[in-house]
Amino acid sequence: METVMEDEEYNYREVVLPSLIPVVAEPGLERETGERRRGRDIVIAVDHGPKSKHAFDWALIHLVRLADTIHLVHAVSSVRNQIVYDTSQGLMEKLAVEAFEVAMVRSTARIIEGDAGKVICKEAERLKPAAVVMGTRGRSLIQSVLQGSVSEYCFHNCKAAPVIIVPGKEAGDVSLI
Repeated sequence: METVMEDEEYNYREVVLPSLIPVVAEPGLERETGERRRGRDIVIAVDHGPKSKHAFDWALIHLVRLADTIHLVHAVSSVRNQIVYDTSQGLMEKLAVEAFEVAMVRSTARIIEGDAGKVICKEAERLKPAAVVMGTRGRSLIQSVLQGSVSEYCFHNCKAAPVIIVPGKEAGDVSLI
């Protein structure tokens, strides 16, 4: 796997989201000011793990508003591998439908080739979002020190937006959702 350098182009594939999601019109004019209400862009880094899903759910419930657009970002080793792409596309479609059903927000999705931390920061630099949301991997302190983590990398290197790291739920936690 080739890593993304700061000043080079990187490989990605846009995900065409399902037509089940209706196209939402731009928000209308506000009565008091006459100005168009502009939503925020929010990047949510996703993978196939439960902690990533928990971070996605947290963002829908606690962060996004009606006029916002969420940008789902998923890093893979190769965008040319059709099996990896199809699996990732299925995940993105499912999350986009859920985002519309729960929070009625627009979604875009991008599957990017390369090192996860670097491509997430590169997308944040490109989009200039209000926030970057991601889950934790769930490693112990010693494992994180020895191997590092994507969330730690993004926390220290994403300068374009604040990084929100949502801690994972423990196995015995009761969900209030």
